[in-house]
Formats: sequence, C-alpha cells, structure tokens
Amino acid sequence: MKNSKLKNSLTALVLLFTLIGFSQDKNPNVVPLEVFYTKIKSQKKPQIIDARGADEFALNHINGAVNFNLQSENYAKHIASLDKSKPVFIYSIGAGRSVALEKELLKNGFKEAYSLEGGIANWIGNGKPFYANPDSYRDKSKLSLTEYNKIIADNNTVLVDIGSKYCAPCKKVKPILETIRAQYGSNLKIVEIELEDSPQVIADLKTINVFPTLLLYKKGKIIFKKEGISDLKNDLDVALN
Repeated sequence: MKNSKLKNSLTALVLLFTLIGFSQDKNPNVVPLEVFYTKIKSQKKPQIIDARGADEFALNHINGAVNFNLQSENYAKHIASLDKSKPVFIYSIGAGRSVALEKELLKNGFKEAYSLEGGIANWIGNGKPFYANPDSYRDKSKLSLTEYNKIIADNNTVLVDIGSKYCAPCKKVKPILETIRAQYGSNLKIVEIELEDSPQVIADLKTINVFPTLLLYKKGKIIFKKEGISDLKNDLDVALN
C-alpha cells in the first residue's frame, strides 16, 4: 500500500515538472492570428516586419510590412528606423526567422515584439488582407478558385496539398505524395497548391493555419485535415481507408 502511494506521488511530481517545463518552453510573444491582427489594427502606424527572404517578400506580404531579418546586410539601418517604445509585429513562413528576430529585439530594448503563430500561411490562409505582386500571377495555367471547386466537384476523392516552395517541411511532403499516388492510382485525385502560384485560392479557402496543410475531400466535403508532416503517411492511409 505504501509503495503504491509512493509510486503515485512520484508520478504526480513527474507530471507536474513536465507541465512546468512545457509552460516555460512556450513563448508568450508567439501569438495567435486574431491577437496579432487585433494588435496591428490598434496601431495608427504599425511596425510590421516580414522576416522572410527578399524573393519571398516580393511575391506576397502583409500590407505595410518592411522586409529584413537577422541575416540582412542592412539590418542595423532597419533597426535604427524602428521606434523601440512601440510594438513590433513580425512574421515569416512559419515561426523560425520571426521568433529569432523577435527575441533579438526584446533583448535589445524593444518594449514589445510579437511573432505570428503559423506565419504568412496563417495570415493569408484565413483571408486577411495581403499584397500579391500582379506580375507573378498572370500565368493562366495557375489554379483559380473556380477551377479548384470544379476539381472537387468532378472527383469523388481529392487530396489537396497546400504549402510553399520556401517551406522546408513542405518539401518532405512531396515524396510521400508520390507514394500515395502510386498506391491509390486513379481512385484518388491529388492537387498541389503553392503560395507562390495561387495565394488567392489559399486565402479564399479560409481554413489554412500553417504550411503544410493537407485536405482530403470525399464527395465535395472535407473529411480529413492534416497540419504538418508527423505520421503523415499513416494518417492518410487511415483516412483513405
């Protein structure tokens, strides 16, 4: 009986320290989309930083953002142009470069700095306003929302992979898709959508929080949604069967 009580006490302590560890690891400055958006809207002239590469920024970005990160040659000049007493809002393709910059700014005297959870995928993927370079999307072969909806309507089972060519995890999805394509053949229609080609489709879906995201449709309805690549092949097999 005593051994059982001791074991239970030790288990409870382990759980407590684990939870404490998780809470310490969570960065309070990485905020959800609506918090990020509301804070931006509360500022007359919000300081928004796109921490992606220049080529990514040129294709699409949040309205009013400036583009630099910790590796930029003109980093010091950009920092000097910011007001340390006012909030800074940072995003990237996910939460890598934005978090690194956010931490650096806070360490160097900035009052507030926030990183967007899910990055540009979350912003555009939930229909928030953004700039898209019109010269980059004039190719008529690119997917439109009308074409997207027709594909969903015309096929019984459709797997949609949504991501970006600049997203490292997204690249790991491609070989898994090839395996799935070979396994299910003509029984499954696979559609791949990238931010660089079809941002408006991603925005219009209003269901994307992170890259990569996979959506499985059956008879026109989403029956499975997968964010990230953890256990992707197994999860897809379960959903498809």
